[in-house]
Amino acid sequence: MTTQTLRLSTRPAVRAAGLVDVPAVVRLFAPPSDSAGPSLTAADGSAMDWEQTQRAMRLMLAHHALEEGQVWVAEGTDGALLAAGIWMPPDTGAGTGPPPDAHWRSLLSRELDVCPPEHPVLSSALKAAGPDGPHWTLVTVTAPDSPEAQDPGVIADLLAPGLRAVDATHATAVAITVSVRHTDQLRPFGFRRPHEVPVVPGAGVWLTTRRPQGAAAA
Repeated sequence: MTTQTLRLSTRPAVRAAGLVDVPAVVRLFAPPSDSAGPSLTAADGSAMDWEQTQRAMRLMLAHHALEEGQVWVAEGTDGALLAAGIWMPPDTGAGTGPPPDAHWRSLLSRELDVCPPEHPVLSSALKAAGPDGPHWTLVTVTAPDSPEAQDPGVIADLLAPGLRAVDATHATAVAITVSVRHTDQLRPFGFRRPHEVPVVPGAGVWLTTRRPQGAAAA
């Protein structure tokens, strides 16, 4: 009983993220030390540094993912975040008002004094590679130096709340990962047929799709 209690007490906890978690979630996306990893272009055409990219990601998480989607995190016993799963529902940004790309161009231009491209390469590539119909989008990230973050049990707990929401609507889900190795972590949960989507020469992301689950979706 003592051993079992100890094992349960040291298991990472999964919980819904809040605004206070945004900086830590963004840090999970940090590129390797030998990679600058810029994702935006400044108004003068120069590459943005990682610090400015982090600011943009914090804006997107706080003003988009937390408000319109779901963000779940796995937290270690020391309070450090080990992994995050960011779920965006179908048709996010649909309805009245400017389209999502126009909204984000305005936000980033105002808050960061940058000028994102008129047709963002990443969003255009994902739109071309993804399914035709409405679908949930999942972005997963784990701490690369944490064995706990790679634990299948932790991944299962992290994905469970989002998968329940997806299955409740009998919807398709598309996961975006930075490597094919990360798509392997998603296979036990029904994600299949991973394929690479080139974003810029020499760099890209991986997509893997989970079709609607259960008899009601057949």
